[in-house]
Amino acid sequence: KDIEFIQSYYYNKLEFTRFSSSVGKYVGFTEYGVRNAEYWNNNPSELSAMKAQKEVYCLNHVQNKYSNVL
Repeated sequence: KDIEFIQSYYYNKLEFTRFSSSVGKYVGFTEYGVRNAEYWNNNPSELSAMKAQKEVYCLNHVQNKYSNVL
């Protein structure tokens, strides 16, 4: 429940688009990023693929990382 998958896109150290699993869609921070976010959010296969990344990266590895810390 506490895990969040975030994928950010940067250009020249400026974040222009981000996908967050807690929001469930892309968010744009610049004019270019907003256009990208609109395009990606209107593609259902892109959104479902990104939502699945939480399970692929986070949920499958959290127990290993957590046990290593303790």
